[in-house]
Amino acid sequence: PCCAIGPPGGADGDDSLYPIAVLIDELRNEDVQLRLNSIKKLSTIALALGVERTRTELLPFLTDTIYDEDEVLLALAEQLGNFTMLVGGPEYVHCLLPPLESLATVEETVVRDKAVESLRKISQEHSPVDLEVHFEPLVKRLASGDWFTSRTSACGLFSVCYPRVSSTVKAEIRQHFRTLCSDDTPMVRRAAASKLGEFAKVLELDYVKSDIISLFTALASDEQDSVRLLAVEACVSIATLLPQEDLETLVMPTLRQAAEDKSWRVRYMVADKFSELQKAVGPEITKNDLVPAFQNLLKDCEAEVRAAAANKVKEFCENLPEDNREQIIMTHILPCVKCPEVRLNIISNLDCVNEVIGIRQLSQSLLPAIVELAEDAKWRVRLAIIEYMPLLAGQLGVEFFDEKLNTLCMAWLIDHVYAIREAATCNLMKLVEKFGADWAQNTIVPKVLGMANDPNYLHRMTTLFCINALSDVCGRDITTKQMLPVVLKMSEDQVANVRFNVAKSLQKIGPVLEKITLQNQVKPVLDKLATDKDMDVKYFAHEALSGECLPYEYS
Repeated sequence: PCCAIGPPGGADGDDSLYPIAVLIDELRNEDVQLRLNSIKKLSTIALALGVERTRTELLPFLTDTIYDEDEVLLALAEQLGNFTMLVGGPEYVHCLLPPLESLATVEETVVRDKAVESLRKISQEHSPVDLEVHFEPLVKRLASGDWFTSRTSACGLFSVCYPRVSSTVKAEIRQHFRTLCSDDTPMVRRAAASKLGEFAKVLELDYVKSDIISLFTALASDEQDSVRLLAVEACVSIATLLPQEDLETLVMPTLRQAAEDKSWRVRYMVADKFSELQKAVGPEITKNDLVPAFQNLLKDCEAEVRAAAANKVKEFCENLPEDNREQIIMTHILPCVKCPEVRLNIISNLDCVNEVIGIRQLSQSLLPAIVELAEDAKWRVRLAIIEYMPLLAGQLGVEFFDEKLNTLCMAWLIDHVYAIREAATCNLMKLVEKFGADWAQNTIVPKVLGMANDPNYLHRMTTLFCINALSDVCGRDITTKQMLPVVLKMSEDQVANVRFNVAKSLQKIGPVLEKITLQNQVKPVLDKLATDKDMDVKYFAHEALSGECLPYEYS
């Protein structure tokens, strides 16, 4: 009979009396939210019932009535993982296995995964004897279940019970894992492949060589690419377990095959795991095997693979043995720098790559790549290289920059894409911040001002945008003596767009100028623009006259 039981401390309202009958009613209620709430209160109910009634009434009820919405089952699978003390501690933890076993076979993946997570958790609380009597038989039942759902769940449980069972049971577990690796259902092979590395870590070395390697080779040649790419992930764990002399014969043939797999997803996984593989196999194999493989990945026909490999360039170079690091980078890696994403990745990590091989070497190898990117047909590639220009400037130094890259920076100012011209203007400002006003006065300012006479009005406007950006960093002297006269002269431009940008520029550079300059040179020009025949020119001239740069009495 179900009698009313009050939770400890007495909860508020009707919750203070909680018969198991009420729980049963709630779990049968049509309202999902009500069922979900009652599952979330399970620990309170169990606490109220006491350990014995939780074992004899609550758990059997939950085991028998597992059919519900996924979110309710998910909450139940999670709750049961924390139930050990509520059933009487480790001695009785096996009582939690039946409901979790049922949950590990349902159709919804997230519920199964949560049930497996809870089973893994409570496996640690089983004594070695209970593991063999209760837990391991559950794993066997799941592994030989009719539905693929139970067999996929089994894959996640082998590694947690293997270390603490007898050698006879260990042999059975290895056999079950072998069987699942060649299961007819791809989902099961996928689950086995995803746990291969984890299982290898708990096996004795002899069995890693005799069992795991053959499974690894088979899974890496599976007809499904989703299985093959998971075998690549396992490769990292397996390689770290084997002595160096066994790697060449047992792992490398399969890894070479994966790096050239017909599916780009598998090659992508190799590229993505490359730094980890490099550390696992050591310097000798890296030099002989991984360097050529890495070269191929950097030149892969799929952009996603090239990008994944490009992301590993920095780490790969840092992890190369010092005695031949520079030689490998110069002869094998940099010549592959043909694709924009690979080049941009090297350039974005330039400070790190520079530390590895030295700037002189690097600049000679990278310069052709930088020039090519700077003129790339895709404007987004040009934009990306502009954003790295201040970093390049800082690394290469002013002399090299002036000799090789200055022309590029000026060329971007007249690019046909506005976003490039805008970024190039901002880039000039950052370069002046790096190299100083004297450098700007001798190198940049004359070229910028020269564009004021360009027949293309867009280029003339770029002069104004550059002056806006440079006035602060160049300071009052250069602005007043060199830039201002050009701006004032441009107020007579035939194109209204240029004239109203003159008004905007005068407002922008005003705060840098002295009051007397504003009064004697700037105000007369703005007054004239304020009577311009073009409405926009008038508007911006009035804006400038009433702006902060010109004190009110001048307006």
